[in-house]
Amino acid sequence: MKSNHAADRKLRVTGSSRRPRVLKMAALAMAVACCPTLASAISVDAGDYTPLPAGANFAGMYYQHAEDTRIYANGSRVAGGDITQDIGIARFVHYTSIDGFIVNYQVLIPFGHVGGTNQMSGLGNNTGTGDVIFASTVWVVNHPESNTYLGITPFIYAPTGSYDHNREINLGENRWKFALQAGFITPVAPKVMLDLAADATAFTPNHNYGVTGATLTESPLFQAQGWLRYQLTSSFDLRLGGSYVFGGNQTIAGVSQANRQSTPSFLVGAGWFPTKTWQVIALFGRQTSTENGPLETQRFNLRVAHFF
Repeated sequence: MKSNHAADRKLRVTGSSRRPRVLKMAALAMAVACCPTLASAISVDAGDYTPLPAGANFAGMYYQHAEDTRIYANGSRVAGGDITQDIGIARFVHYTSIDGFIVNYQVLIPFGHVGGTNQMSGLGNNTGTGDVIFASTVWVVNHPESNTYLGITPFIYAPTGSYDHNREINLGENRWKFALQAGFITPVAPKVMLDLAADATAFTPNHNYGVTGATLTESPLFQAQGWLRYQLTSSFDLRLGGSYVFGGNQTIAGVSQANRQSTPSFLVGAGWFPTKTWQVIALFGRQTSTENGPLETQRFNLRVAHFF
């Protein structure tokens, strides 16, 4: 699981005005209603729902670079400029067995830098830490002989990240988030694996949003994902993934922002085990469209992981 890792976070704009100039100013003033760098939905890497044996551990470091170059409201472009994110995530996982079920315990610690340039320079920039994420997967289907797995993962996002309500860009969200995800893996052809995942995220209010300290609320956010992996060799695979994020309309001081998400995206890349205990994953991709918020036109994800 990458938090989003991942992937996948969305800046937001208000949809309350139809006038282009007002919408453009709104894009600057309201672009960040939640954490701009971390996934509100929960993106997975292909193979994430393959369990390790009880007693095993995983330590991973993620680097994610993304560029947003256009701002949309209600499907129409309202501003240009650039928002650039450079995010790291340290992830630690321990596997155990409970009553015959493989279970893991995870902690993810995000950090990084986000900044706006050109028409988005009014957003400023920020460097800091994101909200710490705690998660635990239980595998209800675990058939290594057929490479078929089904896991269920609850997530808790604690409001520990850097947050200043006077800033437009924050890496922390000043609110709790709770998510539930299911992930499934099965072979579909010789050397070809299919990964599917779906999740829902619920949000508590942020009672100190913006310079006025208003209350921000958000409706549940949903995501569906799929990956295909082709195993070229025992240690190297090619992978293609797609995601669709939807929902998450926000209100500020009780006023709907009409900024519901509807965002498809894709990633393509490779996974490589240079040794039996080290893995490198590199992915490139982008969002193909968005209804509200910045359109992510470039993304590069790198993961280096050690299994022990």
